[in-house]
Amino acid sequence: MDVTLDARRPPAAATDTPTIPTTGIPAASSSATRVSAPATAGGPTAPARPAASEPAARAHLRPTVTELRLSAFAAHRAAVFPLGPVTLFAGPSGSGKSQALAAYEALAGLGCGRPLDDVFPDPAARVPERAVPDADGRRGFRIGCTVDGPAGPVRLDLAVQAEPELRVVGERLSQNGEILLSTALRDPRRRSVQAGWLTGGAVGVTRAPLPDDRLGTALLPLRVAGSTAGQRRVLAAAEQVVVALRSVFPCDPRPERMRGPVTPGEGRLRRDCANLADVLRRTRHECGTRHALLAGAARTGCAGPVAALDVRVCDGADDAGGGDGAFGVFAGAGAGLVTGLLDRGPGRPATELGRLGAGELRFLALALVLLTGPGVLAVDPAAELLSARQALTVLADGLDRGLDRRQSAELLRLALLSGGRGHIRLVGSVGEDTAGTARGLPGVSVVDLSP
Repeated sequence: MDVTLDARRPPAAATDTPTIPTTGIPAASSSATRVSAPATAGGPTAPARPAASEPAARAHLRPTVTELRLSAFAAHRAAVFPLGPVTLFAGPSGSGKSQALAAYEALAGLGCGRPLDDVFPDPAARVPERAVPDADGRRGFRIGCTVDGPAGPVRLDLAVQAEPELRVVGERLSQNGEILLSTALRDPRRRSVQAGWLTGGAVGVTRAPLPDDRLGTALLPLRVAGSTAGQRRVLAAAEQVVVALRSVFPCDPRPERMRGPVTPGEGRLRRDCANLADVLRRTRHECGTRHALLAGAARTGCAGPVAALDVRVCDGADDAGGGDGAFGVFAGAGAGLVTGLLDRGPGRPATELGRLGAGELRFLALALVLLTGPGVLAVDPAAELLSARQALTVLADGLDRGLDRRQSAELLRLALLSGGRGHIRLVGSVGEDTAGTARGLPGVSVVDLSP
């Protein structure tokens, strides 16, 4: 089969980075990729990081995905994409922008412990079109990433069989050329893969079966005791990868779902941003500074004057008032519908969100995502780590869809503002107009997928 990882070697020291053999995919050139480096950076990769010999400085690094590898995934072959604080994929339709973001989102889902069939509902669509099945009719795909953080750069590579049935056939976790975890499908009749991870001491390597529908790296913290130096290395690497992959929020605002009043809830923004009004209620009440920043962004991205962002809570068909009074009614009744408003200033009627254009609604939702954090977004980061030790990555396919140049430029400004603080990273796909603007901005990396 063309996607198997060579797992015949047990985890051991290696003189070079492990490679993944390909036998069933026809030879093809790497995806045509050009990366425009940030104007203040020395290259397309992430900003310079402390050397591994500086543990005190590295201890404060937040785990982040710094490289995405699509060895064989949909239209991509042998593609390597460096990821910085703000990374935008650009290129014509069909160049693979959405597929790159889909691979990142799939890795994030697997890092959260989700099963393969949940992450890849249509796995055959991810198999390279010219991939030739082996003698048993098996085809699949390969993806991977590099995660940097306190433990240093860690590589994760994954091979997935899509046909005739979906399953993991190989996984490798490595660091500095040394394999920390290696799995392989030994017996197709069993619903498991044979895993081996570095132990050290007299044992050297621990071997055990792992499920063939889950990411083995995400299961290691439950299987490794950490009683030897080797085990602690494996745990540190695995936990760093899991923390980075769990801290991902795919965002695709759907204006048609954001127009009407919504039922109040916990105030955590969902992927489609349909509950935007409820989240505005929460941020106005709890996050005054960030809510004010969002109102400032609305002045740039929304037509007409904007004095503030407000909400109105209605009990049935009766208006329960607005402003601070709305929050009082909400707290007391707990059953009213919430409507978002643009306060147009003294003497002007407020504008309900339902009356805004689709581009304005998408802009407001994306601006809110970039200005807040995990506590306001429907994402489940690692609870055992302080939020200050984690960086949230926002995935936005079609970031500038339906937006004008002014709105797109403002979102880039907000992304750089948040990215500069290290709390939020942005990976998105954009059209050529936005890509042209982004190429001249310090701190933004543009991955050009043009042929």
